[in-house]
Amino acid sequence: MARSSQNFVCQSCGAAHSRWNGKCDACGGWNTIVEEAAAVPAGAGARRSKGRPFALEDLQTADELPPRRTTGIAEFDRVCGGGLVPGSAILIGGDPGVGKSTLILQALASHALQGAHAIYISGEEAMAQVRMRAARMGLSQSPVALGSATCVEDILSTLESGPTPSILAIDSIQTIWTSALDAAPGTIAQVRTASFDLVRYAKASGAALLLIGHVTKEGQIAGPKAVEHLVDAVLYFEGERGHHFRILRAVKNRFGPTDEIGVFEMTGRGLAEVSNPSALFLGDRSGTAPGTAVFAGLEGTRPLLVEIQGLVAPAGYGTPRRAVVGWDSARLSMLLAVLDARAGLAMGSQDVYLNVAGGLKVSEPAADVATAAALISAFSGQPLPSDWVYFGEVSLSGAVRPAPQPELRLKEAAKLGFHTAVVPEGTKAEGAGLELKFVRDVAELVQLAGGVPRRRRSGNESDE
Repeated sequence: MARSSQNFVCQSCGAAHSRWNGKCDACGGWNTIVEEAAAVPAGAGARRSKGRPFALEDLQTADELPPRRTTGIAEFDRVCGGGLVPGSAILIGGDPGVGKSTLILQALASHALQGAHAIYISGEEAMAQVRMRAARMGLSQSPVALGSATCVEDILSTLESGPTPSILAIDSIQTIWTSALDAAPGTIAQVRTASFDLVRYAKASGAALLLIGHVTKEGQIAGPKAVEHLVDAVLYFEGERGHHFRILRAVKNRFGPTDEIGVFEMTGRGLAEVSNPSALFLGDRSGTAPGTAVFAGLEGTRPLLVEIQGLVAPAGYGTPRRAVVGWDSARLSMLLAVLDARAGLAMGSQDVYLNVAGGLKVSEPAADVATAAALISAFSGQPLPSDWVYFGEVSLSGAVRPAPQPELRLKEAAKLGFHTAVVPEGTKAEGAGLELKFVRDVAELVQLAGGVPRRRRSGNESDE
């Protein structure tokens, strides 16, 4: 029999403490530690074990793949690794209002129209509100089973009394609570226990489980350390309020590649798939202004072309300003130092602004060459050719290093009408159909992207 003990758990990171503190030592959050009751084993006699281990070759042959359940939404299935695996659990997080519930409702509706059994359980909205949202998206005739409940025991008893669903969606996991704990709904203990009970049901029944989670102010799913290890995949639904597209990104996936993305466009009737996101990000590009370069990137297995915009201006104060949107600010500082030390560009005293067009977040090191080309063009005032693309990694020595899978990048660029690619020396891409210009270091990139930058005049200098 279990005896009760008291734990002090941080509600932001899930760290356990022996006593209450005003500040969490793990994440630094203030007033986030709450006392929670926990159950601990009474002794070793409570252990029980039945069964034996199996040989891997007896369970599944090497040629067999896990079966997949497709939802009919190609972008969602792509991020999941080709569909949902029976018995798997997926955690989907995102900012409030980004469209998580809309995406899952559309996926369940599309799956149910294929003749499958899909259940959508909402802990935040009444069934009438869900039906109104489905009607706005044109899904009112979809045979999706709706439910509104927050107690995990009631949910599981209802599910076990009927046929096993093909896909089960819980919106959201922070609202689900269990009567076995005295903690309030949304606490780490409640989220962890409720998630474990739902995941255990999915593993035993074979239903694919979708858990929707809120995102904290730091941009992480609430209670990540307590939930992420329980699920098979973690997906983030990203999007800026000022832009009409959304990106579904996989950061953990036991059944598919990580860092895979799916692109959607927010419309009046829900989310629409974007089969060619490169054309979306480059749709309104003029290419005549200095400081713009097209980066041939790679997100998971998908090539993606985005425009990187740079602006270099005289500093208005003693300390130059660095403003970055969509890229790592520390990497920008490193790249500016390399351009100064290895290529002789004195941009250290200038204000530097960098933006990835469309609100996309780029984390690939291969964006160094495109970013450097945009900054060189902005500093010299000479626009880059509009039909050129760039990719490659810049080291601290100034050398340009190759990027993985150049063939996919170049083929995507050729498909969109680009004719020339500036790539690291030694890049091999047969059959891409583009003219390749090789660069060994940032000094050659400076000569290729605009030559020696013009000297910036002070206010008291005049033209001669």
